[in-house]
Amino acid sequence: MPVRILGPGDEAQLEAFLATRAAHTMFLRANLLRAGIVDTGAPYTGTYAGAFDGDELVAAGACFWNSVVIVVAGDRAGPIAAAAVAASGRRAQGILGPWAEVVAARAALGLAGATAEMESREDLYDLDLAALAVPPRLADGSWICRKPDAADLPLLGRWRAAYHVEALGAAPGPGLEEEARREVEKWGFWLLEDAGEVVAMTAFNARLPDMVQVGGVYTPPDKRGRGYARAAVAGSLLDARAEGVHRAILFTGDDNVAARTAYLALGFRIVGDYGMVLGLKTIVASKR
Repeated sequence: MPVRILGPGDEAQLEAFLATRAAHTMFLRANLLRAGIVDTGAPYTGTYAGAFDGDELVAAGACFWNSVVIVVAGDRAGPIAAAAVAASGRRAQGILGPWAEVVAARAALGLAGATAEMESREDLYDLDLAALAVPPRLADGSWICRKPDAADLPLLGRWRAAYHVEALGAAPGPGLEEEARREVEKWGFWLLEDAGEVVAMTAFNARLPDMVQVGGVYTPPDKRGRGYARAAVAGSLLDARAEGVHRAILFTGDDNVAARTAYLALGFRIVGDYGMVLGLKTIVASKR
């Protein structure tokens, strides 16, 4: 199957293919919708590659502005990743996609032995929002889920930085705190209140008109085990459903028992896996 770089005129075929793998392709589809198919180096743009069986697009991937490669390519993950990275002129620093495809892409890029800040095979969850099970204390108004205001931003910025350290393996420091604060101001976050106290937060890390991808769910350690994160996610999904969204996905580690319990209780079901390898370090050959 030949692989080529995709460009103007390929958008409709690419979107149609990605829609057939919707649970795995939210980042790809959201970036394509937001920034188009031409790689300008601006945020959310990337170099897209595709494999064809005759005239039919059967595999795809991209290397984005931030040097993260995303694949949804089956047994063509290696060639797709290699083509996208080569054409982009970037060095891959992260790889996302179905776990087996991430492994294949990493090998094809010569990074199988490279160290990474984070390597994780996660369970992928899917939910029809018509089946969302709303936690009782959110349903009866005892807990309130709302969008943050300016006064909430310092706290949410600190929580976002803690999330990066705990969930993504980032190194703490002033630079991380500044990045986290910008994300909170830029992203669509929600927070949960119990008796006026902010106790959890959540966000969507990718969004389409009919589908969202939940991310950035965080409860501070001293507030865990009370169902706050579950209620925050439910509240954000109720808002999305009111705006016409009918499907949600998310992924989390299969060893995260608390998160797994919360998401299954909301009605999510496991539909596959998702791999994340981030912070890849270049392999430097030793000199003899």
